[in-house]
Amino acid sequence: MNSSKFSLSQNVNPSRVFILQKSELEKSLSPLYYSTLPKKLLHSKKLKEIAIVNPTREKPKFDDDDLVPYVGLPQTDEHSKSIIEVVFRPYKEVKGRSVIYPNELLFARIEPSVFNKKYILTNDLKGYDFAFTSTEFYVVKGKEVDNEYLLANFLSDYVYKQVEGKTTGSTGRRRLDTTVFAELIFPFPEDKSRRKVSQIITQYFAQKQQNEAEAEKLLSSIDDYLLNELGIKLPEPTENTLKYRMFIKTFKEISDGRIDPHFHQEKFKQLDIQLNNGKYPLSNLKKKSILITSGATPLSKGDSYTEDASIGVPFVRSGEIKDITFENCIYIKPEIHNTMLKSSQLKKGDLLIAIVGATIGEVGIYDHNREANINQAIALVRLNDEVLPVFAKDFYKSSIGSFILDRAKRPVARANINLDEIGILPIPVPPLDKQKEIAEHITGIRQQAQQLKDKTKEALKKASEEIEEILLN
Repeated sequence: MNSSKFSLSQNVNPSRVFILQKSELEKSLSPLYYSTLPKKLLHSKKLKEIAIVNPTREKPKFDDDDLVPYVGLPQTDEHSKSIIEVVFRPYKEVKGRSVIYPNELLFARIEPSVFNKKYILTNDLKGYDFAFTSTEFYVVKGKEVDNEYLLANFLSDYVYKQVEGKTTGSTGRRRLDTTVFAELIFPFPEDKSRRKVSQIITQYFAQKQQNEAEAEKLLSSIDDYLLNELGIKLPEPTENTLKYRMFIKTFKEISDGRIDPHFHQEKFKQLDIQLNNGKYPLSNLKKKSILITSGATPLSKGDSYTEDASIGVPFVRSGEIKDITFENCIYIKPEIHNTMLKSSQLKKGDLLIAIVGATIGEVGIYDHNREANINQAIALVRLNDEVLPVFAKDFYKSSIGSFILDRAKRPVARANINLDEIGILPIPVPPLDKQKEIAEHITGIRQQAQQLKDKTKEALKKASEEIEEILLN
């Protein structure tokens, strides 16, 4: 196409409509691909020139049933850019996967993690020399640069826009292919400037760690306050001995329908005692709600979803209920939303509990007036006027609430909680004015913690601006 024969109307937004010459076309016909192409720099290199992607290395060998250290998506935190725990998986399940060592970098390549910037420094493997990792991560090891420099670039708009434009696949599962990933263009100024970039990102993470420690101290005080106000104590830990792992139950004691040993462990018997000894009457969610249901996923993804957030209806998934901001949601076409069960469409004040998958037991509230749907991995509890949703959320997010939800989980390969079990979840019911007092006190603590998080965001913004100036000038 000869662009000299065409010009854009003054009424057209040039950031949304543009003209390309035929000679400028590459492998893709996606407008997003071309709108996010990086501007040319005097000094730049491809990722594959400055780092190794998925380095070839000899993997440790074990017997199939041996448990080996493993780091997947749930074991990492996109905010701190760190590994939060190392779990164990049978070797036979992970032996074909990549191995990571300390001082490398993990890059999540699949939506939504790739757009959440889940890029992880492996500096701390929790004392292990290595770990197997998820196929949803690329392992990156710098050749000419350190991991902090690589991370700073991945977080920069210059590189992130390339990532955004070069992902492919259907909505909800877009991914960045290996060859495309290795071709990402990185600014590559002089050595002094690169060291300055690494220094800025290192200083930012030190400040972030300090702010998060202070926020965590505040949030941990919530638990003591809530339990003290309710007059409930956590059960004393039981010993991992034969005495506590073997027990006898009568048919009368298992009349609630659960016959698996997990549900009837001694520690949960002590839990019931502590709950019943609290200051306030004990009830359950079935008695204190007008609706308990779950959602559904539209069958045809291609025809059911839209990328236009202005017309689409948010589709909330279990990993998003902790803080529903719509930033990470996918969107259903309005006509599809209208065909879904009305009972699973959200209303402001609905209590949400993740009931299957990696986020099982997570709790949140839908605090918006906007129409939205949930998937089948979420239980929706619409409470009656005897229980404030914010009080119920704070209770189930506490240590005692986590204990209750842990008991409800069915200990199978893919742990789950069914809706009947959601209904029998116990909850203390103080007078409404006491519920309000507790909720307002906890909200105040959370707001203080949020202020520290906002301070961290401002620090990141400042660090990003400094880095962009160094990289692009």
